[in-house]
Amino acid sequence: MKFPKLDKKKLIIFLGIIGPGLITANVDNDAGGITTYSVAGAQFGYPILWTLIPITILLIIVQEMCARMGAVTGKGLSDLIRENFGVKVTFFIMVGLLVANFATTVSEFAGIAAAGEIFGLSRFILVPLCAITVALLLLKFNYKSLEKIFLLMILFYVSYIISGVMANPDWGEVGRQLITPTFQLSSAYIIILVGLIGTTIAPWMQFYLQSSIVEKGINAKDYAYSKVEVMLGCVMTDVVSFFIIVCCAALLFTNGIVINNAADAAIALEPLAGTLAKALFAVGLFGAGLFGAFILPLATAFYVCEAFGWESGLNRKFGEAKHFYTIIGAIIAFSVGVILLPDLPLVWIMLLSQVVNGVVLPIILVAVVKLINNEHIMGEYTNSRFYNVVVTASTVILILLSGLLVVTTFWPNILG
Repeated sequence: MKFPKLDKKKLIIFLGIIGPGLITANVDNDAGGITTYSVAGAQFGYPILWTLIPITILLIIVQEMCARMGAVTGKGLSDLIRENFGVKVTFFIMVGLLVANFATTVSEFAGIAAAGEIFGLSRFILVPLCAITVALLLLKFNYKSLEKIFLLMILFYVSYIISGVMANPDWGEVGRQLITPTFQLSSAYIIILVGLIGTTIAPWMQFYLQSSIVEKGINAKDYAYSKVEVMLGCVMTDVVSFFIIVCCAALLFTNGIVINNAADAAIALEPLAGTLAKALFAVGLFGAGLFGAFILPLATAFYVCEAFGWESGLNRKFGEAKHFYTIIGAIIAFSVGVILLPDLPLVWIMLLSQVVNGVVLPIILVAVVKLINNEHIMGEYTNSRFYNVVVTASTVILILLSGLLVVTTFWPNILG
């Protein structure tokens, strides 16, 4: 598909369709994702950077396929799975996604709690306050209004770019490691690698992107513009990921400082790079957690309602889409309840949510590839051979990595 030549009229069209691609990709850097990137940089340093290049390429391909299906069919991914694979398959996929999304939503509020505590704010005040705000905005605002808020929230991520620059890394070494693939056959490395893939190409993203494309009313005629936006969003999210890893590698890995989460990273940065660096990292964590707290319950409600044929969408009132809004409220309420439990291992919940996403992803990729190559559904918009080769190879690699993850979880010393 050719990209459109950009003139004034086409620029206006492009600006009009902006939203789904940028929002979906950027909220991917949520609280759990930032924790994963922070731990990866602190534990493995610059050598882990090379993984961002193939992950970004795969992210672009997967996101483009889902956006294309939404524009061409006018249906969400859950709708298409139910219509083409049956209710039983849909049910089992939905259960897996529901577990993963619940854990991820908990991790968003864990990020909010951790960021607040850095600034001396009690989680018992901050988390319920943020939850109420999220729930009210999702209930009262339509999609167009909320989309503007979501786009503004992307600005939170600038703090990580500034933090990465302030870390004053060896840019020559950064560049070399970025293009030099290395691999460690160890349990810790495989867990982080699957976590990186799971947080960058999360299953929920594909459902949310396709649903938001449909919700926004983007069709096949305007899809070329949407494709550009999707690619831009994918690159933006991994630029932020790059700077998070660089910052933690430059200041924490080189000084042998061990961290368990992004909040630890923020605190550890203060004596090395100053109070501003700590504040920037913490502000970014809060923004990412809040952003994710909006999107994850929304994405969950979208795909569950689509799967079972219930009315959904932010453009509908509560009385028109009771199941949709009830699911949103339940996800938020249960997640907040978990966060407020005493002595909860929030770090493990945040990391586990990313690993679960990495394990579920191959199943979703198989479904997406089958759907998008169905000419009865996509017509002339089916995949090219290149796409199919890349996605198939990536799916096989993900299945192997997921298998290794299971093995190393039950037999942690098998790889050393």
